[in-house]
Amino acid sequence: MVRAGVVGTQLPTSGLDIFGDLRKMNKRQLYYQVLNFAMIVSSALMIWKGLIVLTGSESPIVVVLSGSMEPAFHRGDLLFLTNFREDPIRAGEIVVFKVEGRDIPIVHRVIKVHEKFLPYVGMVTIIMNDYPKFKYALLAVMGAYVLLKRES
Repeated sequence: MVRAGVVGTQLPTSGLDIFGDLRKMNKRQLYYQVLNFAMIVSSALMIWKGLIVLTGSESPIVVVLSGSMEPAFHRGDLLFLTNFREDPIRAGEIVVFKVEGRDIPIVHRVIKVHEKFLPYVGMVTIIMNDYPKFKYALLAVMGAYVLLKRES
C-alpha cells in the first residue's frame, strides 16, 4: 500500500521578504550591503555627470518614446546626444530641443532649413500668448476696423 503525503515542505517565500533577510544579517554584512548600494548609486551619478561634461548636453542619453522617427529610430532606442555647435544645421540631420515646461527633450529630423525666411514673424504669437491683454486689445482693434471700415 502506497500512501501519498506531504513531508517537510514549506510554502515558497516571496522575493518581497526583504526585511526578514535584513534581520538575519549581522551588522557587518548590513553595513557592507549599504556601502555597496551607495557605491553603485554614486558611480552612476559620476558617469552621468561625466557624460554631461563630455557631450555638452544636459541630457546626454534619452530614450525614443514614440514611433515618429521610424525607420531610423524605434521606440525604446537609446540616443546619445551631443551639443557641439561647430557646424550649421542641415536638412536630414537629427536635432534635439527642449520646450519650456516639459522635462523630456524633443527629437526630430530637420526637413528644411529656412535661412532667408522672415525673421521674428513668430514673435507676434509669442507676445500674444505671454500677454493675453495685448491679444484682446489687438482683436478689439481688428474687430473695430472691420465694423467701421466702409467699402468704396
